[in-house]
Amino acid sequence: MKIKLEGLDVYFPYEYIYPEQYQYMLELKRSLDARGHCLLEMPTGTGKTVTLLSLITSYQLAHPEVGKLVYCTRTVPEMEKVLAELKDLIRYRERYFESTGGGPPILAVGLSSRKNLCINPQLTEEGSRESVDAGCRRLTASWVRERAVERQQARQQQRQHGQVQQDMEAGPSGGGEVQERDPSQLCEFFEGHEKAGAEALLPPGVYTLEDLRAHGRKRGWCPYFLARHMLTFSNVVVYNYQYMIDPKVSQMVSRELEKECIVVFDEAHNIDNVCIEALSVNLRQQTLDTASRNLSRLSTMLDSAFPNLF
Repeated sequence: MKIKLEGLDVYFPYEYIYPEQYQYMLELKRSLDARGHCLLEMPTGTGKTVTLLSLITSYQLAHPEVGKLVYCTRTVPEMEKVLAELKDLIRYRERYFESTGGGPPILAVGLSSRKNLCINPQLTEEGSRESVDAGCRRLTASWVRERAVERQQARQQQRQHGQVQQDMEAGPSGGGEVQERDPSQLCEFFEGHEKAGAEALLPPGVYTLEDLRAHGRKRGWCPYFLARHMLTFSNVVVYNYQYMIDPKVSQMVSRELEKECIVVFDEAHNIDNVCIEALSVNLRQQTLDTASRNLSRLSTMLDSAFPNLF
């Protein structure tokens, strides 16, 4: 249905709207008109997500200068729910606009961790988020890619001279551990995304995490880096609290967002816990014990190498 709300055409994908939903839209619109902040609460089960999405996407149509909608959720299931609601809303809106010559396209993407978007079979079996993150960096780091080019060039020269060389090299961290993975091995999906360059774009639509993975497999592009690249071009971005709140993460992911955005924190009563978690450091006893042993070992080595140093 199409609702006239203080002069704003609001596209709502259902034939009936609760009084609470109408009041929610009204308060939200007035906050947007005032370019201010608001704290809104609705009873559970009254459809606050679709209400909010209907009002804000309709407001974007009438006022493009407000910028993109950045919708922050606490968990991945909540993110998927928001994207599913948005997909139904946009599908309804497109059907409505068909009778009037079509409406403007919309691009909405969800962004999550590498673990939730990775399609590289070598890394998806790693298990934990930390392992997938480390494996991704091991395959996409600049020094790894530079070394891969050097190794490929060296192998071509060896083939030309009929030579075969087999060796294993340690990483640049100086940890002394031999890497079992061939240093010349790269992530084909990251390389495919990099090769596509500016052409690595998503067509208009609403993309859930599964949609991004499917598109990545189809095109041979990394879904994670594709989603990050598309943040600049999207009308709606749905991601975790940390991407906006955590300084370490937001500086990498959200720094290119334009200043004028509509930012929504869903389930906002969780913000304080997320802020505490983002600015806290957790150290296990095992980590401290390992660090102590390493310092003792380093001290012994320095005493042996430089007996008169201290």
